[in-house]
Amino acid sequence: MTHTHGYAAFDPRSPLGPYDFERRTPGPRDVSIEILFCGVCHSDLHTARSEWGGAKYPVVPGHEIVGRVTAVGSEVTRYREGELVGVGCMVDSCQHCAGCDEGLEQYCLNGFTGTYDGIEKETGRTTQGGYSDSVVVDERFVLRIPQGMDPAAAAPLLCAGITTYSPLRRWKVGPGSKVGVVGLGGLGHMAVKLARAMGAEVVLFTTSPGKREDALRLGAHDVVVSRESEQMAAHAASLDLIVNTVAAPHNLDPFLALLKRDGTMVLVGAPAEPHPSPTVFNLILQRRSLAGSLIGGIAETQAMLDFCAEHGIVSDIETIPIQAINDAYERMLKGDVKYRFVIDLGSLKAAA
Repeated sequence: MTHTHGYAAFDPRSPLGPYDFERRTPGPRDVSIEILFCGVCHSDLHTARSEWGGAKYPVVPGHEIVGRVTAVGSEVTRYREGELVGVGCMVDSCQHCAGCDEGLEQYCLNGFTGTYDGIEKETGRTTQGGYSDSVVVDERFVLRIPQGMDPAAAAPLLCAGITTYSPLRRWKVGPGSKVGVVGLGGLGHMAVKLARAMGAEVVLFTTSPGKREDALRLGAHDVVVSRESEQMAAHAASLDLIVNTVAAPHNLDPFLALLKRDGTMVLVGAPAEPHPSPTVFNLILQRRSLAGSLIGGIAETQAMLDFCAEHGIVSDIETIPIQAINDAYERMLKGDVKYRFVIDLGSLKAAA
């Protein structure tokens, strides 16, 4: 067993605080990783506060992990000690269902094992995430961070990056596509960057007029204040795809009306409460679709990292010490971050 220092939520209401625990003894196919940086995802807050229900306390959040390999098992072939690697939202899956066979481990029919708040197959214990100084992961769920990529700014790619990259690829975005992005937060700013790099015309939809300048800087061609009906009407029936990143319940109908015939709005934000049901006629009259998408498989996540390296894409981040995590959660709820908090785990050692 490996003694590990971290920060955990102990119940839905209390602040996160220091927590020491044991990682499993590395097996033949395991990679031991010293965690350098971990992004702060809205899912972390949802889980810490059990807003989706069923959180298993104490829980150490964090699934946007970048670190350095410290040891590998005897059967590991993909990684060597000293390499910079990443771990995203999954650390295991059944490896034999249709989803896993197709490299879509996120859709494992038997349920993938989450990086935190899952059940570790090897020990039966709750998995603990990246708000900690080390992690042990099966090599099949470890990702290579491309050479030259900023490790702190790369961390959010392991969730925010792949969550937006996967639907853009699934719906074949490229030159000639017109893509709408709803919301300019951790997910939305990645969707804008990625869609622009794929050659699409990108329209950002926001409730905040003050985000216009930043959205254009990030790569949007146009910015629409979604509360302004005239601005929305200017894009009626014009979009091939909408990537809706908002993690709060809202009316979907105004956005569905912006889709072309056969267009799709894909939901990647996961609110704690349901969206109001959309009007059926908004779907059937132009054969529009409403869809969802969940992160990406391991192979696609590696492809996303390589694409980002090729195009010079990383997340816009604010680096914080672990001791600031509770303040960061409150700021994240207010939208007071551009656009992802990343924890420098060196702060754990400094506090020891």
